[in-house]
Amino acid sequence: MDKNAKLEALLFTQKISQLGKALWKAIEKDWQQWIKPYDLNINEHHILWIAYHLHGASISDIAKFGVMHVSTAFNFSKKLEERGYLTFSKKVEDKRNTYIQLTEKGEKLVIDLLEHFEPSKHTILQGASPLKDIYGKYPDILELMAMVRNIYGDDFMDIFQKMYSDIEKINLSKLEEDKKQEDSTEREVV
Repeated sequence: MDKNAKLEALLFTQKISQLGKALWKAIEKDWQQWIKPYDLNINEHHILWIAYHLHGASISDIAKFGVMHVSTAFNFSKKLEERGYLTFSKKVEDKRNTYIQLTEKGEKLVIDLLEHFEPSKHTILQGASPLKDIYGKYPDILELMAMVRNIYGDDFMDIFQKMYSDIEKINLSKLEEDKKQEDSTEREVV
């Protein structure tokens, strides 16, 4: 590697490291603030989130998609099981892996968290809002997604995309439900 290429690589890694750390600090603060009323930590919330979108998952899947060590995924899943949010099981055809599934209580918690998301309390959104004002949407962050795909693979990004499609479906069905409720209330008043 020649000196210019080495310098370019060094500058890029330092930029991404500094920006990543700064973003993570804001993300972590926002995330903790959002889940604090539910007495959850970030790992627990992430496990619930992944289990919800995968409709059950192995501990290995949780670790992979949650970007955490297998023991971390297992230990925090155990705590969630103790609180009644998920159950553990083994599959007949796969005794080596442990699987988790959200309980009804766990599903209700995930939905409640989504419904009580407050955009105004998230500094990441405040930082992106000027871009949304200019371009009419939040940044696509395609280059960042491409980098993550190259690091973690297509499976990771497929699950990533599925999760966000699920959120859109949940929000659309919630909007439709709210609209029906408004319409029936208006008819009762008239």
